[in-house]
Amino acid sequence: MSEIPRFLRPFVAEHPDLPPPVAVAGNLDLYLPDGPGPHPVVLLVHGGPIPDDLDVPPRGWPVKHGYAALLRAQGVAVAVVDHRLHVVDGTVDAVTAASDIAAATDAVRAHPEVDGERVLYWAFSGGGLLCADWIRARPAWLRAIFLSYPLLASPAPYLPEEDRLAIDPRFAPIDAVAEAGADAPPIVLTRCGQERALLARFVEEFVAAAKSVEIIDVPDGQHAFDVLDDTDQSRAALRAAVIRAAEVLKEQVSYDPERATR
Repeated sequence: MSEIPRFLRPFVAEHPDLPPPVAVAGNLDLYLPDGPGPHPVVLLVHGGPIPDDLDVPPRGWPVKHGYAALLRAQGVAVAVVDHRLHVVDGTVDAVTAASDIAAATDAVRAHPEVDGERVLYWAFSGGGLLCADWIRARPAWLRAIFLSYPLLASPAPYLPEEDRLAIDPRFAPIDAVAEAGADAPPIVLTRCGQERALLARFVEEFVAAAKSVEIIDVPDGQHAFDVLDDTDQSRAALRAAVIRAAEVLKEQVSYDPERATR
């Protein structure tokens, strides 16, 4: 029997069942919590680059359903988007992926059951590259950026030439967060103690460059710990991140660039 692909492995934490999603767009599923809206919303941004012919798109992966169910149980809406972070002619097409995220954000914010002034981006793995745009733009409705085992710089310079993939220099979160300084949105980063060496290096450079980052550590966790490490430590870390996301979104305050929310 062939091994289950990583992206189809079960989520490590038990969670409630999800109701059918609300249709918003062809590449986007929206899950609304119980009770009257409008609700603050988390947009889950998957990693990559991924093939463009997967049998199960990212918004159908168990890990995304797990996070969506736990967040929904905390009383927030959750949008799960498929974006096109694919390799095209030797380039990681982050430009198209970023455009997909922007369009999904507009669609979700316009939904009548969503509070478009309380949005949180949560990016995983290779999706972390896309946060450079969000850090630089810092729209008033963006309450925070959450990052789980993220890729935060292009690995190309550190790889053999035959393995390198080009990435538009715009997608350089370490540079973006250094440039933003205290003007960066609040950032919460889930850091794996057993991360791949190069990704761990980028994470530490990002933390050093940032004015402030809130960190949730998973000391024994590896990349994609939420499907690979079925441990109490994994469950505690991901639940802490979920609870923190709901707390940030439910703060009934106006977004003030001078306010220390980190």
